[in-house]
Amino acid sequence: MSSIRVLVANRPRLIRELLMATISDQTDIEIVGEIPEEADIVGAVEESRPDFVIIALDKSKRLPPFCISILQDHPEIKVIAISPNTNNFVCYYTALQVQSYPIEASEAGVLNALRGKTQPFERVQ
Repeated sequence: MSSIRVLVANRPRLIRELLMATISDQTDIEIVGEIPEEADIVGAVEESRPDFVIIALDKSKRLPPFCISILQDHPEIKVIAISPNTNNFVCYYTALQVQSYPIEASEAGVLNALRGKTQPFERVQ
């Protein structure tokens, strides 16, 4: 069985380090790169060919333009966007058009999304 290849490209260093620590403990997931600067993400995707790219989601919650480029050029890649300010996680992927679905805002939520095991979750008010 091949491992799930992940490129971690989150801007906040602390979030990036927490993600890397969580993912590195998983035997079926391989970190293929860590990119601190947004400008380097597209090149790193070309070089490493990950299955997933994990990025920071800005306050607008809009899909960053570089993601559209990645998803158009590599429709097999999924992008997990994490907004540490609003505790919001989203997975973007390409079908006939860019799609998204909410994922649980937790370590388990990210790991399940990486493994393709998305489950509905209840929000606590």
